[in-house]
Amino acid sequence: MDKKNKSGISTILNEFKQFISKGNVIDLAVGVIVGGAFTSIVSSLVDDMLMPIIGMILAGINFKDFGITIPWGNEPFINIGNFIQAIITFLLTAICVFAIVKIINLFYKKAEKPAPKPTKEEELLTEIRDLLKAQNGVTTESTAITDTNQSE
Repeated sequence: MDKKNKSGISTILNEFKQFISKGNVIDLAVGVIVGGAFTSIVSSLVDDMLMPIIGMILAGINFKDFGITIPWGNEPFINIGNFIQAIITFLLTAICVFAIVKIINLFYKKAEKPAPKPTKEEELLTEIRDLLKAQNGVTTESTAITDTNQSE
């Protein structure tokens, strides 16, 4: 390899290191991994616990075998039960994620403290500043009025 290729590769590697070391990329990777694990937990909850109970309540329906067989062709089976399980899994996952985000937002709101009340000195300095601004505005207006009267 010549020097030009080596410097180009090292530049790309340095840029990649900077990209990976950013907090957002790491946070996103952790979120995807935890989200995948959480989805498998919710899927197991729906498939192994909720759907058998719902099946017993609905006259002993087994949702794994619940579907429609199409009579023509090679008799394909449309598995409606799996689709219903996927919908329930999605809804439970969405509800759990929503609840987690709400709880995290509550912690962030509690962590943010309101701005401290200004001290007496700060209040006096603010009043002085406002008075000076008002005086400058009056001086400018009175100068403008005087200039207009003199030009007439």
